[in-house]
Amino acid sequence: MAPLPAGIRFIVSFSRDQWYRAFIFVLTFLLYASFHLSRKPISIVKGELHRYCAALNEGDVEFSSQSRRASDTPRHQPPDNETDCSWAPFDQDNYQQLLGALDYSFLCAYAIGMYLSGIIGERLPIRYYLTSGMLASGAFTALFGLGYFYNIHSFGFYVVTQIINGLVQTTGWPSVVTCLGNWFGKGRRGLIMGVWNSHTSVGNILGSLIAGYWVSTCWGLSFIVPGAIVAAMGIVCFLFLIEHPKDIACSSSLVAHSRGHENGAHRFRLQKQVFTDDENKPLDPEIQCLLLSDGKHPVHQSHVVVLPADGGGSMAAISFTGALRIPGVIEFSLCLLFAKLVSYTFLFWLPLYITSVDHLDARQAGELSTLFDVGGIFGGILAGVISDRLEKRASTCGLMLLLAAPTLYMFSTISRMGLEATIAMLLLSGALVSGPYALITTAVSADLGTHKSLKGNSHALATVTAIIDGTGSVGAALGPLLAGLLSPSGWNNVFYMLMVADACALLFLIRLIHKELSCPGSAAGDQVLFKEH
Repeated sequence: MAPLPAGIRFIVSFSRDQWYRAFIFVLTFLLYASFHLSRKPISIVKGELHRYCAALNEGDVEFSSQSRRASDTPRHQPPDNETDCSWAPFDQDNYQQLLGALDYSFLCAYAIGMYLSGIIGERLPIRYYLTSGMLASGAFTALFGLGYFYNIHSFGFYVVTQIINGLVQTTGWPSVVTCLGNWFGKGRRGLIMGVWNSHTSVGNILGSLIAGYWVSTCWGLSFIVPGAIVAAMGIVCFLFLIEHPKDIACSSSLVAHSRGHENGAHRFRLQKQVFTDDENKPLDPEIQCLLLSDGKHPVHQSHVVVLPADGGGSMAAISFTGALRIPGVIEFSLCLLFAKLVSYTFLFWLPLYITSVDHLDARQAGELSTLFDVGGIFGGILAGVISDRLEKRASTCGLMLLLAAPTLYMFSTISRMGLEATIAMLLLSGALVSGPYALITTAVSADLGTHKSLKGNSHALATVTAIIDGTGSVGAALGPLLAGLLSPSGWNNVFYMLMVADACALLFLIRLIHKELSCPGSAAGDQVLFKEH
């Protein structure tokens, strides 16, 4: 018999459950990356909505760098040899406040809607809920771009579009985190979700590149194309998303959680460790969940204990106040408020800052700003790896926040020294700013949503996730708004505001950090995994 090809041997070396897990990991990654892809265009297009151009001859204009406006001294009137090429109503002296209002309208609606989204999401099928949100988000993202083609200059039109888009995008985060939490247990959750959370940065990078491609020629397409992508991914979600392993009878769902996975009638508990045949060493608990009976790594019936469910049926969804009583939810929520304030200020204002400081046009600034997100990918993964190794989520976040504040000060000074300095500081700042944000919104939220105090109630994850991210979104709304108000008086003031926000985020974690350091194993979600209490 001929030997199997190497590719086929690779495929059959993984179990059915492992392939399904990998599929859900990739699918949810792409789904939420498309959400962030559609949020990025507004920051790229800002430089085009308000700009000046120098006349060369009749019918021809040459874009002048927006950096001619001194970064710390606002200029209200163009020089005599320049022509105002701005898009009304953003051609006024208060254009920075108007652009900040667009950010604020989206993010404020997102923050308010997030508190409701988790509660609604716990009570509706995730696949339908997420699909409807993605289709609506695609429609309203594209609607903003249609303002270019239909020559719409009403500020109210753009604000209302942003508000509705912010509301419908709240369907995304609780849905994908809940789905991923259903498929992956706690083992190596920081690493898994750290890698997975890079969808934020990947979406931002793709959004910047797509929007930047059309920003100087037809900025309407900078919104329409991302909107079409989000809507298309919504159809993919409807056709392929599997909410829970039990929906396709995956055996791994029986031991996905150590202390009480609920299936409506029984709870399942991992009783003892599985040993490999060739090495007398216990497997990692997460590997035990992945492996099926394949002749080499059997999971015998004696490894699972079937216990009666507490109530004889599925538990009711947790209330809002009940979720707030979970230890650590309030502290991490308030920490995320300030951490997300910093992150979203960079998300919405970084291209304009680069334009002002480094003498680049809107497209070049958009492309350069993607380096912040590249740094964010490494920061999120690094935070997950460190927190898994130390089993200290709060301490990991605290360390990165402590380093982020002086790094932001260095950014504000060194980035003015040239393009090379800007690139270096973008990468470093992206890692330190995005690390805590990524860890709290993924691994920490999943830990708290499966906290031992819930006694196996699997209906809490979306509500806890929505509370944490909703509170963070309040900061996300305030950051760009404050940046719009402070930037006319100088970019230095914006960076001072960001440093203060980082310090506040750290302060809210002090109690949890002290608890982790004095009582190992008492971190968010009790990270000493598979240990009976």
